[in-house]
Amino acid sequence: MSDAPVSFRSNRELAIHAGDLDLAEGFYVGRLGFTLLSRSTEQLVIDTGELRLYVNRDPFVGISYIPSFDVPDYAAARQELLSAGCKTLHAGAHTSAVYFVDPFGFVFDIIERPTPS
Repeated sequence: MSDAPVSFRSNRELAIHAGDLDLAEGFYVGRLGFTLLSRSTEQLVIDTGELRLYVNRDPFVGISYIPSFDVPDYAAARQELLSAGCKTLHAGAHTSAVYFVDPFGFVFDIIERPTPS
């Protein structure tokens, strides 16, 4: 691990959790007219224009939209967040997603991606 400061960069991705993917697809794709990019039994990936929306199948109650941040090193970023008082939150039975809860109760996730040049 490097001694360089950990960097976080917002991306244009949001996740939500829904118990019924058919209903979610009917609303976001059918009614709102967004483009379905992919579908599995556990997740819809939808292009909404400026944002990519991930709809995860899970009746995970209590969380609204989950913003996402890109990091160049997931392990270093995770350690930085935990050191700063964040806690981890496992999304539920139907997804392996791990989110972070900041000291103020807000939920977000991080994704390891190279830093843009």
